[in-house]
Amino acid sequence: MASKKREIQLQTVVNSQSLWDEMLQNKGLTVIDVYQAWCGPCKAMQPLFRKLKNELNEDELLHFVVAEADNIVTLQSFRDKCEPVFLFSVNGKIIAKIIGANAPLVNQKIINLIDEERKIEAGEMVRPQYHEIVFVDSDAEDGEESPYESAEQLYSIAIIKPDAVIARKSLEIKKKILEAGFVIEIEDKRVLTEQQVRDFYSQIADQPDFEDFVLFMTNGLSHILVISQGNEEQPAWEETEPNPETETKVYEDNHHEVAPPTLRKEKRYSLQEYLERQHISQLCDIEEGIANVNKFIDMFFPDFKSMKNLKLEKILALLRPDLFQEKKENVLGIIHDEGFKILMQRPIVLSEEEAQTLCKEYENEDYFENLIKKMTSGPSLALVLLRDNCLQHWKELIGPSSVEKAKTSVPESLCVQFAVEGLPINQLYGSDSLETAEKEIQYFFPPQQTLALIKPHVTQEQREEILKYIKEVGFEITQMKEMLLNEEAADKIYSKIKTKDFYKDVLEVLSEGPSLVMILTKWNAVSDWRRLMGPVDPDEAKLLSPDSIRAQFGTSVLKNAVHGSSNIQEAMETIDQMFEMLVPENPEGN
Repeated sequence: MASKKREIQLQTVVNSQSLWDEMLQNKGLTVIDVYQAWCGPCKAMQPLFRKLKNELNEDELLHFVVAEADNIVTLQSFRDKCEPVFLFSVNGKIIAKIIGANAPLVNQKIINLIDEERKIEAGEMVRPQYHEIVFVDSDAEDGEESPYESAEQLYSIAIIKPDAVIARKSLEIKKKILEAGFVIEIEDKRVLTEQQVRDFYSQIADQPDFEDFVLFMTNGLSHILVISQGNEEQPAWEETEPNPETETKVYEDNHHEVAPPTLRKEKRYSLQEYLERQHISQLCDIEEGIANVNKFIDMFFPDFKSMKNLKLEKILALLRPDLFQEKKENVLGIIHDEGFKILMQRPIVLSEEEAQTLCKEYENEDYFENLIKKMTSGPSLALVLLRDNCLQHWKELIGPSSVEKAKTSVPESLCVQFAVEGLPINQLYGSDSLETAEKEIQYFFPPQQTLALIKPHVTQEQREEILKYIKEVGFEITQMKEMLLNEEAADKIYSKIKTKDFYKDVLEVLSEGPSLVMILTKWNAVSDWRRLMGPVDPDEAKLLSPDSIRAQFGTSVLKNAVHGSSNIQEAMETIDQMFEMLVPENPEGN
């Protein structure tokens, strides 16, 4: 009977509404195993609970309860459900819910919540404003969002710091994270605001050099990642072998329960532990506490939920010469109506070698030679398309590569709709995989860099709008630094006009505060950035290019919000001069 006695000591039995209400008065964290009388509590999780109780040694802050749904009004929505359900109550509020005996997820949640409770108890953090969970019937409505957590919903926030971004270490860090089985759900490059830095690093705010650290973090580009644990089967905790004398009897007495998971000795480290073992933790700061992570996701990625559910993909698409010449607008209209975004497009006359590569699947056909002649006879239209599930949707839209096959299997496809007499092939092309798409986009739209400047008179709110606009039109912000442009630095950017009489006025404007200096990367970056900036005079810009940055944010010729290189040679020379102290001689791609 020893094992039964230990079970009672581990988990308090709650089998009435009054006992439930009393249980909610517990201080700290209470882990509640909700069960139905006909099947009993989940014995498979008890070794984990016992292990955590012993290791965490928090009798005042950590409590385990079994609650019978049949006799508790609050839990009526869980009646007649066969899967185990675990609720997490913090100081009387049910703040989390997990369905199923998911030991790694339950383990990590308990550890994180207890860590927060310890910090709160020690006065190191303020109690988060948890959202209390409302109990609903998970089968109530079709399409209703499940209230339960899954392993994919356990996130961490990582910030790759400006010095690591400048040193081109972001790619290395992300590669190591992915190799360890973690998943990068969403990412962004940005200059953090002062308030964001103070919020994220509040736990070190009392350190003597904190103000210098805030300045460092707000003067350069950081890389923010939301990371999940992925779908690794290996548990995130290391379970010790149970004592057969004390554990076996429990499972014999409850033989109808699911047996405990197979015990394994491997340990999957937390993201923080993993980065420390890889000796790169000094380049990347991690937040893993559940409440704080949710808060920071809302701060950095307010649309995270909708963005995460989108599987945004980029592919290369091509309109062959005949189609491009005759029905380009019809096809582009359909592309737009189907929800694709055209990130880039360019007419291009293919070489014979390029045409053979794109038409390789037809090389054994009798019409191959004629096809290559057609493909090289005039310009094709190359497009970079962006859409949720883009690869598959484009394939379904254009149909098979053969017109004959398309007429039989997908008669409504674009292949049939835009068939050209004398050529039995699809007049539209699309990448056959995301890997191929990446290579094809790089080939047909080789990236170019330009130097861009956001001037001091632009407010922080306007700066955020400009940065958002830059990303929306397809630029990647490769490097960024905030700096006060003295005359020496300004000379490097404005070398063409530094002998002009009005240059002293330019220097005066630049001396009013820090500017944001950026390297923007995109195909045709120099001319696209100049087009996005608009005419030098904001008044002229409002007339000729009302959507341009200068039209929206410029106030005069001197205070016209932004600046950019005039040509590729000037861009490369200025980038080398402005970032020569920051970029290593042989930087890895990033």
